[in-house]
Amino acid sequence: MASRIEPFIELENLEKVFTVRRKAAGLLRREKKEVRAVDGISFAVERGEMVGYIGPNGAGKSTTIKMLTGILTPSGGRLRVAGIDPARERTRLAQRIGVVFGQRTTLWWDLPLKDSYRLMHRMYRIPDARFRENLDRCVELLELGELLDVPVRQLSLGQRMRGDIAAALLHDPEVLYLDEPTIGLDVVSKARVREFLSHLNTTQGTTVLLTTHDLTDIEQLCSRVMVIDHGRLMYDGKLTGLHAVGESERLLVVDLERELPPIDVPGARFVRSEGPRQWLAFPATASAAPLVAEVAAAYPLIDLSVREPDIETVIAKMYGGTRDERRESLM
Repeated sequence: MASRIEPFIELENLEKVFTVRRKAAGLLRREKKEVRAVDGISFAVERGEMVGYIGPNGAGKSTTIKMLTGILTPSGGRLRVAGIDPARERTRLAQRIGVVFGQRTTLWWDLPLKDSYRLMHRMYRIPDARFRENLDRCVELLELGELLDVPVRQLSLGQRMRGDIAAALLHDPEVLYLDEPTIGLDVVSKARVREFLSHLNTTQGTTVLLTTHDLTDIEQLCSRVMVIDHGRLMYDGKLTGLHAVGESERLLVVDLERELPPIDVPGARFVRSEGPRQWLAFPATASAAPLVAEVAAAYPLIDLSVREPDIETVIAKMYGGTRDERRESLM
């Protein structure tokens, strides 16, 4: 009988319960209350996959990531990363994972960027040749050359984020956890980070678990998306399926030569106008190309752009009933 090959990341009925104390109304004492941040989640990720892990604020995304890294210990269930129990063997696992938290930094605030990397070199005991090779690759692909002598505190958010991603990859991790890696970045910085992550996954085979509020991150990087809500896994599949279930819409923003009555073309509905600018909504599962062609052929067009729905909107449209009803409709 063939032996079972375990997925690279595997969760079985994973739970995390926090006990919080709150002041009871009219009483001097505080009452205890259990908060189930993660409530029986099960999923598996194969080696080399790039998966989006999304949900509203407070859904349990960051708590899951912290259990995957060993920062938090699960309250129940089973968790393995590369065959390792993160909570029991956190130090051993650290050599095989990289972590980037978008709103926190692993870099030393008062030191030049290159000095942070030298400290990482020593902390992870990276062989000298391997360190130089990895650093040179990250510096080139993330365009960090002119920033190496700059103290971290003087870097812009986009520059620091690129610096943090490089720091997480110096020891050749097999899996990279990214928690909001493009939060607050400008369009150019976002594009640079996405291009680098795609290249990393394709060329190095690095497994990536990405949490984000930006659906464009998911669309450009991930073939699979999981949705978590109130600590429970609500959806696991392709992004097109998520759009279909949520009946989400994209917006076509059209700038005309002059103010005109509402644009009327097949496959779109008029949303609003502001002078010569008009907004049209169309299904997120549909291609924008035929709609753009229709508008360009029938109206005096100056410019247009497509705006993606944000994750909060998609999930809010999905969630029309109780949590169990929503979960049943999605699975």
